[in-house]
Amino acid sequence: MVFRQFVDRGLGCASYLIGDEEAGEALVVDPAYAIEQYVDAANGAGLRIVRVLETHNHADHVSGHGRLALEHGARISIHPLAEPAYEFDAVEDGDSVRVGRATVRVLHTPGHRPEHCALVVGDEYLLTGDSLFVGDVARPDLAVGAAEGAEGLFHSLRRLTELGDGIVVYPGHVAGSLCGAGMSSDTSSTIGRERRLNRALKIAELDDFVADALAKNAPRPPNMERIVALNRGPLLGAQPELRRLPEAGAARVLDVRSPDAFAAGHLAGALNVPVSGSSFATRAGFVLDERPIAIHAATEDEAREAARALRSIGVFDLAGYLLEPEGAVEQIEPVELDELQRLLDEDAVEVVDVREQDERDGGYIAGSRHIPFRLLPALSDGLSGDRPVVTICESGSRASIAASVLAARGLDARPVIHGGIPDWERNGGQTVEFRRCGGSG
Repeated sequence: MVFRQFVDRGLGCASYLIGDEEAGEALVVDPAYAIEQYVDAANGAGLRIVRVLETHNHADHVSGHGRLALEHGARISIHPLAEPAYEFDAVEDGDSVRVGRATVRVLHTPGHRPEHCALVVGDEYLLTGDSLFVGDVARPDLAVGAAEGAEGLFHSLRRLTELGDGIVVYPGHVAGSLCGAGMSSDTSSTIGRERRLNRALKIAELDDFVADALAKNAPRPPNMERIVALNRGPLLGAQPELRRLPEAGAARVLDVRSPDAFAAGHLAGALNVPVSGSSFATRAGFVLDERPIAIHAATEDEAREAARALRSIGVFDLAGYLLEPEGAVEQIEPVELDELQRLLDEDAVEVVDVREQDERDGGYIAGSRHIPFRLLPALSDGLSGDRPVVTICESGSRASIAASVLAARGLDARPVIHGGIPDWERNGGQTVEFRRCGGSG
């Protein structure tokens, strides 16, 4: 049997190719929109992809099932509660899907979504989709009420843990995904390891499990409703080839170069989300609007990588890409950490902490405002603009994104792009730690 895992670290998504060399056939589980990786792997093993198995309707990335069906004739299997608008083969609890001698058994495991299924491959592997992760479990609030979803997830997880400690767990997500929190970057585990180490699995009572789920407050994936609608159908085919543009025209410019390159010179109104940084597509999805997008990149390869990632989250209105465009003369002046203390002492700037709440709780600069970068497009009007605004995060990437959002709105924004709050603390800068009620100290 051929069994191969594919991991998109940018989105924290995992997908799988399962095949039988003797039969010359394969299926793909939870494919990404960029299907070339599966086709190449299948061709290399002498296999033809004949089926797609979806564990559920995904909310964080566009599936490649449409392309595999339209371009390669693959059949699509999914639980009927997904209510797809395309032709599909229904699979329900206890059903088996065969590809040659390889057998995949379906376990209906609602919680993350009502249609969610886990998949048992032979007697060896468990593809958990968005139910059990390495180190954590899925969030239950993306398709139904959080309490209802958590109750379903609780029972589904108990069912999975009864399969046996030796079963190898292959999740649908790893660290970096918004479909769960606290998950490991490890790409596999075992039922036994998760029973020992996974905090969520140690919660023995349903009410406690639901309360724990309700206490979490993770950001929802950007474009979530649009992505679910695209995945539900009709089938979505390939997109046109990305073309080079002579100028941006009326398109929104997404500058995917490094923060330093952006600061040195960019087009007016451009947003900076470095494609080389972590979670590029997710971060871009939070700050983009509905306008067509022109990608400003350092190289053609960088532009094409950005386009691939944007399409993975359903951003398809790409006008093209720009290389060294005329008029890229707007500048942003970054702030170094040793300079920031002087500016604070002089009350010369307003500091905006653009991290998430859990990061800020660990320590923040006294007097700083807290606006996560993903909320700035909606909340930036609350900044007075009477002083320069310094944006800061953990390492610099989100600070650059935030500064570009503010600069596009006419504010004097200065990001800390060479370091962040941890470096500020290591260099002697003082922070305030948030203490919840009942905490010590």
